[in-house]
Amino acid sequence: MSDPILKLEGVYTNIAQYHILQGVDLQVPRAAVTMLLGRNGVGKTTTLRTIIGHWRAHKGRILFDGEDITKLPTPAIARLGLGFVPEDMGIFADLTVEENMVLAAVSGPINSARLDWIFAAFPPLKTFWKSEAGNLSGGQKQMLSIARAMVEERKLYLIDEPTKGLAPAIISTMARALKDLKDQGASVLLVEQNFAVAKALGDSANVMDDGRMTWSGEMQELATDAALQERLMGLSLEAH
Repeated sequence: MSDPILKLEGVYTNIAQYHILQGVDLQVPRAAVTMLLGRNGVGKTTTLRTIIGHWRAHKGRILFDGEDITKLPTPAIARLGLGFVPEDMGIFADLTVEENMVLAAVSGPINSARLDWIFAAFPPLKTFWKSEAGNLSGGQKQMLSIARAMVEERKLYLIDEPTKGLAPAIISTMARALKDLKDQGASVLLVEQNFAVAKALGDSANVMDDGRMTWSGEMQELATDAALQERLMGLSLEAH
């Protein structure tokens, strides 16, 4: 196997007096979708935010494409080719869809072939291209949030619960777009509560509990072993 694109080695993150991450080890292979799973509140979002530099690791090391990014500021990490889709979407409500996308294209004008692909994946963005992002529906805002991360080719995409609270039809659209991204050879680290989506997209899986990794392996192994799901996450996991 080639060297992983992302490696966390014994990462600890404290937020105020809370010790959220307690020695996280994680490897994200290249050109594959790695799922980060676990109950609510176990540290999945904190893991993504620590990688992108929103929170600072107090101990341990984060290596991205062979470079130590543990102490780098967020903009520098993003420039190395890391795209982040936060759970709260992070779009600019008072700007148009177009303006949101232009702002996200940090290295110059949007590539027209890339934009055509995004419009094919998320048709409402083409329809509402000149509309204010604040007027979009929840599902359309989520599409815009993901499209902003996809507007330029990144080495790695960190995506936090992209299907949370969305209607089934929009979840299907989202899953298709993520599968397209995967088929293009992208590396993705995806936090997802919808197990049907995790099962459909994931190559490998990592399960967290209480700020630590408790299991790592093939997604297929976890998907086909109900007892393992129950033991690791205390859930009889179904598609929500």
